[in-house]
Amino acid sequence: MTEPVTKTADAAPKGGVRATQVGRPNASWALPGVLFFLFFAVAPMALAVYLSFTEWNGLGDPEFVGLENWRNLVSDPRLTQSLTVTVLLTVVSWVFQTVIALLLGVWAAGAQRNRAVLSAIFFTPFLLSSTAIALLFFALLDPNFGVIKGDTLGTTSGAFLAIVFVGGWQFIPFHTLIYQGGARQIPEVLYQAAAIDGAGRVRQFFSITLPQLRHTMAMSSVLMVVGSLTYFETVLILTQGGPGTDTAILPYLMYEAGFRSYDFGYASAVATFLVFAATGLSLLMVRITGFGSMRSAREGM
Repeated sequence: MTEPVTKTADAAPKGGVRATQVGRPNASWALPGVLFFLFFAVAPMALAVYLSFTEWNGLGDPEFVGLENWRNLVSDPRLTQSLTVTVLLTVVSWVFQTVIALLLGVWAAGAQRNRAVLSAIFFTPFLLSSTAIALLFFALLDPNFGVIKGDTLGTTSGAFLAIVFVGGWQFIPFHTLIYQGGARQIPEVLYQAAAIDGAGRVRQFFSITLPQLRHTMAMSSVLMVVGSLTYFETVLILTQGGPGTDTAILPYLMYEAGFRSYDFGYASAVATFLVFAATGLSLLMVRITGFGSMRSAREGM
């Protein structure tokens, strides 16, 4: 008597391969994450967009005013200055953080002695809160009791560079970790072939490491740009937008409108502008760098 044939999950139909469905989670597993995103991201953004069309001081009911807040935003001279400072801060921060994080990440991906210990020490600043770091450097830069003599935060260039340095000191370890992971994925055979051809470390870095890290650099750059556009705590604690309004970036303009002038409608217009600007810039960077259609560096090897 012939035993019946039992179909298993690994059996494939003729002319094609069918992936097994054993252990595959269903859509309900994503429900907590979707609810969290809707409640803490989509709902606040939708509320900010609605408030940008209203006049509200935080008390009572918002009064719908149409595009008045947006007209005020476009004609506000502070917007041009804040936008200029924000763009300049973003560019300088990107250059400063990318160069150092890239070099540290490539170094940390090697087999140096005590590499793991030093990498852990380098990562420590990222574990601290932005507020604590800003308070620490505010004390260090105090003109009377700080370790650096002179009123660093009292000058435009000093205050700007202080913000760039403090932000880099905190976030360079995170981007170093990203570059370290990317550098470890580069096939060792590429370096071996380059060494046989007589290429030194510098030539290998520019001819192999940098091209292989282009997608890693794109991802890191998007995170840096979005982070710089939403930078706030350090500016608030270190400079409060000063001296004068020389470091008043867009998030600080939003803070002043909402929590000093109690004009939450105008503040919501600034916040909505920031969201759309950051999203549009991120999508543009992904499109230009080709990050969205990236392929594995090991493909074909």
